[in-house]
Amino acid sequence: MNAPTLLTRPAGLERLDAFLREDAPSYAAMRNTDRGPDAQPTTSALSPFLRRRLLDEREVVAAARSALGERGAEKFVSEVFWRTYFKGYLETHPGIWSDCLALARAGQERLDAEAGLRRAHAAAIEGRTGIDCFDAWARELVETNWLHNHTRMWFASIWIFTLRLPWALGADFFMRHLLDGDPASNTLSWRWVAGLHTRGKHYVARAENIRRYTDGRFEAKGLDENPASLEEDRTPAEVPLPAADKAPAGEVALLLHLDDLTPETLPLGRVGRVAGLLAHGDGAADPVRAADRVALEDGLQRAAARFDCPVVALDDGWAGGLPVVTPWAPVGPSAAALPADCLRIRRRWDEAAWPHATRGYSRLRSAIPDVLDACEVR
Repeated sequence: MNAPTLLTRPAGLERLDAFLREDAPSYAAMRNTDRGPDAQPTTSALSPFLRRRLLDEREVVAAARSALGERGAEKFVSEVFWRTYFKGYLETHPGIWSDCLALARAGQERLDAEAGLRRAHAAAIEGRTGIDCFDAWARELVETNWLHNHTRMWFASIWIFTLRLPWALGADFFMRHLLDGDPASNTLSWRWVAGLHTRGKHYVARAENIRRYTDGRFEAKGLDENPASLEEDRTPAEVPLPAADKAPAGEVALLLHLDDLTPETLPLGRVGRVAGLLAHGDGAADPVRAADRVALEDGLQRAAARFDCPVVALDDGWAGGLPVVTPWAPVGPSAAALPADCLRIRRRWDEAAWPHATRGYSRLRSAIPDVLDACEVR
């Protein structure tokens, strides 16, 4: 399916309602099937909204459990928690993100210096490798800014193990074009496919699996189906989860950014003015930049209505002497661009979940009932 073209909170709520009414009952059985960009979705297609928190995880999980029941929503809820897991893991392993950026820069330098690698990389991103499925997906990504989640795993596996291209360049290709490109989910998913996130446990794209889950659309000839996982010299270090700030009791200036655009549910009292920080990833494609601008403007207008305050330009003195409060920005472009003097507040969802996200996913999965209780999700 194509990605949503309008990234606003009303559009996200409409998509959530449509998913729960039409697609959710078959989600667990069909979510791994990619029928092509013009077919009815087999996933929720909510990730562009969740990535910007135009919808937040708590309300999405609560809506799913209300519509489907605890058992019926179980698989979908688990997948929502994977996104939470990746964010929490990257918060406590921030070196993974900086290493990925450094590896992507080194990869770009290799492209400049090595003609053979440059040709192979160009063939991959332009869909000219001769591997039918991969070439179709490369073109689909650039044209629609979207790929099915299972397809992303196949694509990454072929990129790494069959085409032998640097994994960080593949992660960078995704981040430039995906409308739901998220530093944590994208980077850690590529590392998981490569066998770096869980050492020695890599994901191998197999022709039969691709044929089965694309309804026979592709033959996928020439894949390396017996590769060794990648290795790295050192394991990125774990650091303590950074402490959040508390919002002052009095009037504040609110700074919104692309990682949290639901100001209505922030634990704030009086807001005197609101501004927006637009921090794209390096090289973001024009449709991604355009979607970000629409999403940020939507968040700003809703904040102005919620707090009865003006939207002001982000320039020197914009806060008018008020303390500046911003929702927590996870590791990524927004966090890197935030002014140093911001008070960063964290949602209860992240406070409850992220301490369980420092190792494998199973630890957080076991804690899901406790997280839901802490967030008053019934």
